[in-house]
Amino acid sequence: MFIDSLGLFLLLSGFVIGLGAVTVIDIHGFLGIRSAYWTQTTTRVHKVTKPLIWIGILLCIIGGSIYYRFETLSGVVLYHVVAATILILNGIFLSFVVSPYLLERERQRRSEELLDRVWQIKIALSLLVSDVLWWSSLIGLALYLA
Repeated sequence: MFIDSLGLFLLLSGFVIGLGAVTVIDIHGFLGIRSAYWTQTTTRVHKVTKPLIWIGILLCIIGGSIYYRFETLSGVVLYHVVAATILILNGIFLSFVVSPYLLERERQRRSEELLDRVWQIKIALSLLVSDVLWWSSLIGLALYLA
């Protein structure tokens, strides 16, 4: 059925775009833990990855809503709903707390300085949540399709 194919395509597109962007920013963030160069690069890169992650989440929600439209809220479908909700909350923190902080540091010409340890921990925990939810959701989809 065309609508099912469209839903699955949008869901998979969301994973490609969102998880791809998450992977890029996570690698940059990891490199920036002890490197001023990579800290500055991460600040610049997040301006591109942030909207891509939101687009990925949106596509997953739209695609999942179409593809799972006749399913009950249980198993993988329930997990995807919960994961999407947590990813949105996590994204709000990253977009409206972390991002403004990084941009302000950039305006102050401090983007080459290493982040304070407290900020590094907050960001690392947030990225860990993101990684676990994106990857486990993708694994869940693979299991659902198998």
